[in-house]
Amino acid sequence: MNSEPSRVRSIDVFRAVTMFLMIFVNDLDDVPNTPQWIHHAKMNADALGLADTIFPAFLFIVGLSIPFAFQNRIKRGDYHAPLRIVMRSFALIFMGFFFSNVDSYSEAYALLPRPVWESLMVFSFFFIFLDYSKDTSKLKKYLLQGFGCALLIVLSILYRSKDPVHHWLHFTWWEILGLIGWSYLVCALIYYYSKGYLWIQAAAWIFFMFFNIDFHFGMLSFLDPLRQYIWLSGNGAMQAFTMAGVFVAVLYMRLRERGELRLLWIGMLLMAVILFNLGFIVRYFSGGISKVRDTPSWVLICTAISLVVYALFIFIVDFKNKYKWFKIIEPAGSNAFTCYIVPGLFYPLFEMTNLQYPGYISQGTGGLIKCIVFAFAMVWLTGLLEKVNIKLKI
Repeated sequence: MNSEPSRVRSIDVFRAVTMFLMIFVNDLDDVPNTPQWIHHAKMNADALGLADTIFPAFLFIVGLSIPFAFQNRIKRGDYHAPLRIVMRSFALIFMGFFFSNVDSYSEAYALLPRPVWESLMVFSFFFIFLDYSKDTSKLKKYLLQGFGCALLIVLSILYRSKDPVHHWLHFTWWEILGLIGWSYLVCALIYYYSKGYLWIQAAAWIFFMFFNIDFHFGMLSFLDPLRQYIWLSGNGAMQAFTMAGVFVAVLYMRLRERGELRLLWIGMLLMAVILFNLGFIVRYFSGGISKVRDTPSWVLICTAISLVVYALFIFIVDFKNKYKWFKIIEPAGSNAFTCYIVPGLFYPLFEMTNLQYPGYISQGTGGLIKCIVFAFAMVWLTGLLEKVNIKLKI
């Protein structure tokens, strides 16, 4: 175990590419006359777009990171993993709750314009979750975090909803950060209390996959009243993605210890083939391929895609040592949380200026190029912030 590197570069690259694509597809969402295969599939469509594979890949990466992160903490003498898991999950769920309320913000009844409220909310998260350096005094750290908390409290008081039933902050959905938080909570605790045994990670992964399949076959419909309030189980989709990553990471560790890492490719590709076939089989019996409804075929096929893509990155980065190919987007891999939050600062500020993109970059090929440039700009900004010690950490 001690021979393991502190960071696995293939995971960093996979995370960087996934985060870059996440920013790209989010920015492209409202750009007309662009290829439909890049976008999310329509709500009732039996289809899979590039955008539908990004979040599953990120959850897979969350799982990949768990065993290595725990190993590094143990090396540093940090044995408070359960508390760390709970606090980190709560932070993600907490932020997800606020982000999910942005869309229902009512400018007609609230004191602040929505872009102002949103940008101040993101700023408050920067003060609260900033990775303060060791040179920062405790007093200064607590004052800055206290300011962030106070700002968030004021924003909460000022919030007004356009929902006719709920006039204040309320649950709408868990949002991406919240979904990550719930999935991380469940899967990290499984890994920790199972002591990393490979067969337990495999059993948990299989359990969540079949839980998701059973859910969509109607056998677990009696849980529907709880789904919108409790995501500990949900329909198993999020946990299935994450446990797949945990299993692959533990397998990576074991095979690397034995000097047999090449066997990992064979195993991952075989698993991908099985999942692809199973995904297309259940497609016809459980609602087709649909990200919106978390259907089993979506879960199985996207997991297979993540396995194939990660196997490719292991080959390129860990075996061929081509990490430098991805240096341009490195901050998105090493500082993914900040990279995810940074666009939340840009969009409200852009909206407040009332500026408009020129017509030729608002649609079609010009729009595609604009979104690619924007994704690179957000990654570059993340790297710039990191150089001046502005980095978020949970």
